[in-house]
Amino acid sequence: MGLKILVIGSGGREHVIAQKLKQSPRVEKVYCAKGNPGMKQDGIHLVDIEENDHEGLILYAKEHGIDWTFVGPEVPLLNGIVDDFEAAGLKIFGPRKAAAMIEGSKDFAKNLMNRYAIPTAGHQTFFDFKEAKKYVESKGAPIVIKADGLAAGKGVIVAETVEQAIDALEDMLEGNRFGESGAKVVVEDFLEGEEFSLLAFVRGTEVYPMTIAQDHKRAYDDDLGPNTGGMGAYSPVPQIPEEMIDEAVATVLIPAAAGMVEDGCSFTGILYAGLIATNEGPKVIEFNARFGDPETQVVLQRLKSDLAQIITDLLNGEQPQLEWKTEGFSLGVVVAADGYPEEYKKGVALPNFSDCENQQVYYAGVAELEGKLVSSGGRIYLIEAEGTTLAEAQKKVYDLLDSRDTKGTFYRKDIGSKAMK
Repeated sequence: MGLKILVIGSGGREHVIAQKLKQSPRVEKVYCAKGNPGMKQDGIHLVDIEENDHEGLILYAKEHGIDWTFVGPEVPLLNGIVDDFEAAGLKIFGPRKAAAMIEGSKDFAKNLMNRYAIPTAGHQTFFDFKEAKKYVESKGAPIVIKADGLAAGKGVIVAETVEQAIDALEDMLEGNRFGESGAKVVVEDFLEGEEFSLLAFVRGTEVYPMTIAQDHKRAYDDDLGPNTGGMGAYSPVPQIPEEMIDEAVATVLIPAAAGMVEDGCSFTGILYAGLIATNEGPKVIEFNARFGDPETQVVLQRLKSDLAQIITDLLNGEQPQLEWKTEGFSLGVVVAADGYPEEYKKGVALPNFSDCENQQVYYAGVAELEGKLVSSGGRIYLIEAEGTTLAEAQKKVYDLLDSRDTKGTFYRKDIGSKAMK
């Protein structure tokens, strides 16, 4: 009998993780809680249990003989789902609550970086609006304002002017825009350079890096508009030299993993470092305690090894074998509802992609209406393609989107273009 695996989450990230696990010859069945109706097209079994219902998920895992569980999103990790599963005697891959704080609190992450000399932007933490305002006025702009806690990718403001920065501080500290998440803010220096995402499988002090990706956070072409959860990504990133990646593994990932063991909150799971390639080397913008979205949809396409085998080995204390593609590129474009990341309409009818041969479709904010998929979230789906060049991968994605009626939605037309200049 093959493995039975439960994936927790319901977005495009969980769609690609479940699909990749399902490709393993070792796997019999992949369940996803709560998943989304678009996943059914890939033979993924949906489980109608919310990701915050730990008891319900534990009971399901026991009753269905689940071999191990994979946690996709950050909220269940910060709610202690790993601790709860482990207490129930179940195998689960992801960081415990104490370790997930590397994503749950910007201040926690900055303190870790300060203690272990991990390169990052100069920064200060504030609870008080007047003090934060004084600091911003003394530093000038551009400057970056971050809500301390989770804000679904929307709690980071890159302020071009001092006025914008003060508005953002007022919004968070006085206006309570992000509730508890923004009751504390981190103000940090703006860093110049190319951004890239470096993820790794981590078990205590062991770090197994993945191939890098570049995400596009702004809503519109040419990096304009508000920050979003991510509008597209590609992997690898040709303009980031190999030496920069090696340096990031050595100065960021390895010390972060070792530091968390030292601090008594050992990390097991996916550690994500959002980095910027500066003239002084790589510096950390943020850490996440899980796979990124949309980076996962392109990074996992580059993995030649069996994902289910890697995680099984990590859970069983064995040495995982990782092999990555060394040629070609993967590129993905997010299609979002008009108005996202602000107010947006739901229930938009989606095109049929069943005839795609050169592209993959990963669903996120979708629901089913009379047997057809309609939009139910801000980011609706992602189209991914591979090519021997970045331009070829990009063309395959945009050719498909151009051939469909995408009324009521929008997408960036320049994902990957900067790397081709």
